[in-house]
Amino acid sequence: MNKKWMLGLLALLMVVVAGCSNGNTQSNNAQEQQGNAPAAQETENKEVTLKVATLIPPMTEMLELVKPLLKEDGISLELVVLSDNIQPNDALANKEVDANFFQHVPYMNQYNESKNSELVAVQPVYHAVYGAYSKRYKNMEELPEGATIAIANDPSNTGRSLVMLEKAGIIKLKEGVGINATVTDITENAKKFKFEEVDLLMLARMLDDADLVLMTPAYASPLGLTPKKDALLTETTDSAFAITLVARADNQDSEPIKKLAERLSGPEVKQFLETKYSEIAIPAFE
Repeated sequence: MNKKWMLGLLALLMVVVAGCSNGNTQSNNAQEQQGNAPAAQETENKEVTLKVATLIPPMTEMLELVKPLLKEDGISLELVVLSDNIQPNDALANKEVDANFFQHVPYMNQYNESKNSELVAVQPVYHAVYGAYSKRYKNMEELPEGATIAIANDPSNTGRSLVMLEKAGIIKLKEGVGINATVTDITENAKKFKFEEVDLLMLARMLDDADLVLMTPAYASPLGLTPKKDALLTETTDSAFAITLVARADNQDSEPIKKLAERLSGPEVKQFLETKYSEIAIPAFE
């Protein structure tokens, strides 16, 4: 009898212990799941900040346009608006920003060569129609012999200006120089035009002093000038000078950069350019 009673008691104790053990395990599992849930949600909802250096409209406006779209992709876009065309590349090369949006590829290449940097083109966005403007003359034929033509003094835009003039039959350049041309590469200049090379940011001011000024719409637009209505001469869209999203070799394939490139070449940006800037900018993507 005692033996049966002892066995029964032992069985009861084992059930109680097993029940407590299972209860603790389930409780611990539940706590673990509850404890892990906020962490997973935080990871899912955590935004990545993407810093992009830029200069002036329409680049700044396009970045503002894609900001809410990138928000949907979990990316917080931060614009770093700088004051000259040297700082954005310095900031990118020094990893102060993740990308920049203000320049064409020849200008980027020139920077890489001079600074031994590894900036890379990610996505062409739009062609800023380069034009030749004058306050004194209505067409190129009116320009007198010895007229002064103002062009940008950085190598890439100097070459761009000279190639545009050559394609229009105004001058002839040494064979093969292309966009690397300098004023010393001019082989024919029938009307003996004089060339004044100035800083890109000073071109608009030269309209009062020079007979003709070659510049992008970014600098012509604030003066109320557009390529279609006011330029005596314009560049064709087959040029290599599309304004391009630029990153570094070490981050060009990152997901945030890819998403930014996708948004900047999306239908919203295309519609924006065609609606607001059709006279000065042409989308560089399909």
